[in-house]
Amino acid sequence: MKVPLTAFSGVVLVSRGDETLLAEAAGYAHRGYGVENTVDTRFAIASGTKGFTALVVVGLIAEGRLSLETTARSVLGGDLPLIDDAVTIEHLLTHTSGIGDYCDEEADPPPTPSLATSADYLAALDGFPQRSAPGTEFRYNNGAFAVLGLLAERVAGRPFHDLVHERVCEPAGMADTAFLRSDALPGRTATGYLEDGRTNVFSLPVRGHGDGGSYSTAPDFRRFWPAFLDGRIVPREWVARMLRPHAPGYGLGFWLPWPGAVRLEGGDHGVSFRSTHSGGVTATLVSNDHRGGGPLLKQLDEFLTKP
Repeated sequence: MKVPLTAFSGVVLVSRGDETLLAEAAGYAHRGYGVENTVDTRFAIASGTKGFTALVVVGLIAEGRLSLETTARSVLGGDLPLIDDAVTIEHLLTHTSGIGDYCDEEADPPPTPSLATSADYLAALDGFPQRSAPGTEFRYNNGAFAVLGLLAERVAGRPFHDLVHERVCEPAGMADTAFLRSDALPGRTATGYLEDGRTNVFSLPVRGHGDGGSYSTAPDFRRFWPAFLDGRIVPREWVARMLRPHAPGYGLGFWLPWPGAVRLEGGDHGVSFRSTHSGGVTATLVSNDHRGGGPLLKQLDEFLTKP
């Protein structure tokens, strides 16, 4: 397989089991110092993180510590009082909660506060009225997954970032995946770039949470999909339930773009990510500038769906 990487900054990795079909890197992880991207470079994955959040929550459900019917209110107590008392874990996981979204992608984006801790996110999520009755409509909702992250850490008694590491990254062997601070990126990590050439450090939260902001590599997602589908992260019966459509084209935290395919994706200022597993093939694209994947994403989908 060949994909032209003209005017692209990032990595494309396509594999079938142990066979690498395509592994290409282009552009710069850091333009100022001339550091080139490599296949192993870490990139922000934005809302790709939502799949990790879903797995943490479903893992707690499989252990009997939560259920799909658990209401958010039963865990939140008096916090976030504008969330309807009938909103359940299932509503939050399927974007059908109808809660007000602190980061509404259909509205003008609000100024990004310096979000880094769970307390920061709790404060940012407050004050947004319920938009629709729970369970009545599918509406993509970043805030719902931030709430799920808060619920998970309260029930487990562990910081959310630790839960993702222990319950997702470790069993999947994703050694390069973590919630890094955008203002203190370590080596081998790509800085995101905006259209005017500035970095995205002032455009994103300092540290991500349940709705996005983790960093990973294309090879880590090569490891992720077999671990998830083989039941090494959550039990197999729950894998099947997560990949059953609960809303059009969406399961429990995962996109279902066509029959037999499962996907995580995300995009933000200077961030573009998509990883799709279909027919035994995994195709992952990560990018660190405003152009994102562009026509490469269409080409990858055409390859995955060809007879």
